Amino acid sequence: MADPSSYRPRPGDVPDSPGVYRFRDEHRRVIYVGKAKSLRQRLANYFQDLANLHPRTRTMVTTAASVEWTVVSTEVEALQLEYSWIKEYDPRFNVKYRDDKSYPYLAVTMNEQFPRVQVMRGHKKKGVRYFGPYGHAWAIRDTVDLLLRVFPVRTCSAGVFKNATRTGRPCLLGYIDKCSAPCVGRITPEDHRELAEEFCDFMAGRTGTYLRRLENQMMEAAEEMEYERAARLRDDIGALKKAMEKNAVVLADATDADLIAVAEDELEAAVQIFHVRGGRVRGQRGWVTDKVEDVTTGALVEHALQQLYGEESGDAVPKEVLVPALPEPVEPVQEWLTGRRGANVSLRIPQRGDKKALMETVQRNAQQSLALHKTRRASDLTTRSRALEEIAEALGLDSAPLRIECYDISHLQGDDVVASMVVFEDGLQRKSEYRRFQIKGFAGQDDVRSMHEVISRRFRRYLAEKERTGEWADGTGTDGPGTGTDGPGVETEGTLGGAETITQAITEALPDTLKDDDGRPRKFAYPPQLVVVDGGQPQVAAAQRALDELGIDDIAVCGLAKRLEEVWVPGEDDPVVLPRTSEGLYLLQRVRDEAHRFAITYQRTKRAKRFRAGPLDDVPGLGETRKQALIKHFGSVKKLRSATIEQIQEVPGIGRKTAETIAVALAQAAPAAPAVNTATGEIIEDEEPGTTGGFSGEPVTAGVPDERRGQET
Repeated sequence: MADPSSYRPRPGDVPDSPGVYRFRDEHRRVIYVGKAKSLRQRLANYFQDLANLHPRTRTMVTTAASVEWTVVSTEVEALQLEYSWIKEYDPRFNVKYRDDKSYPYLAVTMNEQFPRVQVMRGHKKKGVRYFGPYGHAWAIRDTVDLLLRVFPVRTCSAGVFKNATRTGRPCLLGYIDKCSAPCVGRITPEDHRELAEEFCDFMAGRTGTYLRRLENQMMEAAEEMEYERAARLRDDIGALKKAMEKNAVVLADATDADLIAVAEDELEAAVQIFHVRGGRVRGQRGWVTDKVEDVTTGALVEHALQQLYGEESGDAVPKEVLVPALPEPVEPVQEWLTGRRGANVSLRIPQRGDKKALMETVQRNAQQSLALHKTRRASDLTTRSRALEEIAEALGLDSAPLRIECYDISHLQGDDVVASMVVFEDGLQRKSEYRRFQIKGFAGQDDVRSMHEVISRRFRRYLAEKERTGEWADGTGTDGPGTGTDGPGVETEGTLGGAETITQAITEALPDTLKDDDGRPRKFAYPPQLVVVDGGQPQVAAAQRALDELGIDDIAVCGLAKRLEEVWVPGEDDPVVLPRTSEGLYLLQRVRDEAHRFAITYQRTKRAKRFRAGPLDDVPGLGETRKQALIKHFGSVKKLRSATIEQIQEVPGIGRKTAETIAVALAQAAPAAPAVNTATGEIIEDEEPGTTGGFSGEPVTAGVPDERRGQET
C-alpha cells in the first residue's frame, strides 16, 4: 500500500486549467482516469487526509504510485479525451458499464450492392443501417416477416445468394413473393436499393406516406375491378398496421428521444435506456456497474452518455435525451452531444406529462434490473472470490478452497438411507461430478455412522486408484467418470448437465496424467480443498475421523448446522459464527442446500419406486400400456388375480401366452397385507396396496400414509 504523499505533486506544478489526469500503480498500469475543469483543484481533493476520503477513493489513491495529467483547451475536449483513455486503458477504478446481454439489432446492409435485411449483434459496421436494439431476436424476425409482404428485400446469406445466381433459381421466398429475387435479375440493383431505402424509412417511423400510397392503390384497383390486386394491397396494409401495432405510441408528438434511468445502491448501479423514435419505443437496453468510485447520479448519467454515444454520430444521437439527473456541469456534455449529432441536442429532466410518465416506467425497469442482478450475484466473479476468501479466513486455510465437496444424508425414519455429494468449483456448481450413495454398511437410522461410511468410501477409492496406477481410470470401466456409477452403491446424476467452469489455476497445476486429451481435468482426479457436511459437531467429527483413518491430512473439514447457521470445525467446542451478510456464509448455505436437494430428490425417487412396485412389474414383456389396460379392465390386482386365463385374454393386446404368464406370476406372488384408512380405521379390501403401479393416483401403504409417516431428513 503506497502513501499518497510519496507521489503528491507540488501545487504549483499542477496547472489551473481543464485537463485529464491518470493515476498509475507501481507497475505503470493506469488504474484511474478522470477529467477536471481545474486540474489543480481536483487533484488537491485526492491528497487530503485519508480518513476524509470515501473508502473506494482511499483504496484507489493508496493503490496508485504516480499521477500525471494532460492539459486541454476546453471541457468538451476533456470529456472526449477521458472517454478515449477509458476505452484504451480500461482502468480498474473507473465506472464501467456491462451490458446485461448482447442486444440484437435489425440491420440493413446498405454497403452491399444488394442490401440485405438481417439480425446483427456486436459492434456496429460502417455503411449498415441499424434499428433497435430489440429484447429478443424473434421479435425482429416477426417484424421482418410482416414487412416483407410490402418491402420484399433480400434476406438470404451470401452463400445462398451466390448459389441462386449460379443456378438461375431463386430461393423459396422468391417463389412466395417475399423476396424480389435480385439474384436472378427480377429486379435491377437500383430498384432493389430503392426498395431497401423505403424499408429503412418505414422502420425509422415515416409510415404515413406508405400507408396512404397503398390505400390509394387499393382504391384504384377496386375501381378498375382488379379485385385480386386490391385484396393483396389490403393484406399488405394489414401487415404494415400489424407491424406498427407491435410498438405502441408512447409520445403523441412523434418525438425522437432516448430516456435514461438509474437505480443504485451503495455498491452497484443499473442503467436502463428506452430508445423512442417517431413516438414509439423502438429499442431497450440495460447496463450494470460496480461503483468502484464515489460518484453521484449525475456522474453515473455522464458515464452512461459516454458509453451510449461515444462511437455514434448523426441520427444515432437523438434530438432529445431525458435523464433523471444532469451532469455537473451540464454544458460541456450537451455541447459534446451536439457535436456528435451535428445538430442541437436537448439534455434535460422531464417535469410533467407523457415524458415524465414514460421516465417512471424506465425507472421501474432499472430498479427491476438491479434487483435481478442482485439475485445473480453468485455468478459474479468478484463476489465469488470474496466469498472464497472469507471462508478461507474464517477456517484458517492457507488458500481459498477452489474445490468444495458437500455431503448430506437423507432417509425417512431409517428407510431408504441415501447420501449425496455435490461439487462446487470456483464458487459454481459442477453438476457433472455430483454423486449419490446408497448406505450399505448397516441398516437403520444413524446419520453420524452414515456420514463416516460415505466419506470413507469416496476417499478410499481416491487413494486406491492413485496407489495402483498412479493415474485415474480411462473412463471405460464401471468406476470411471461418466458411466453412471462410482463403485458399489454409488450413482451419478448423469442427466443433470450443468456448469463446466473451473479455475484455470487448478487446471494448469494438474500433471498431464490427470488430464483428458482436451486438457481438462478428469473427474475426481484431485481431492477437494474443503469438505462440508450438512450437520453439526457429531457429523463433522465423523467426517474428520474417516479422513484420519485413511491418512489424509491436507483436506479441511467443516459442517453447517441448519438451526443457527453455525460453522463447526473438528476439535472445537464452539462454532465459527460468520456474519449474516457474509458472502462466505451465503456460499456455504448454497452448497449445503444443494446437497440437501440432491439427497432428498434421490431418496424420494427410491421410495416412490419401492411403493409403486407390484406383482405385475415382474411379468416379462408386460409394458406400462398393457399394465394400465389390465388395471382399468379389472379395477384392481386382487380381481385380476382371481380372473381366469380366458377373462385376461379379453383385455385388448393380451394374447393366450401373455395371459398364462400373468396368471402364473400372480399366483406365485403372495398378497400383501390389507391397507388401512387411518382416518376411519377401515380396512380397504378392494385393492392391494402398492400394486397399482401408480395408475390410480398415490398408492396407499399399509399402516400410516406417506405424508404422516415421519419427516424426511
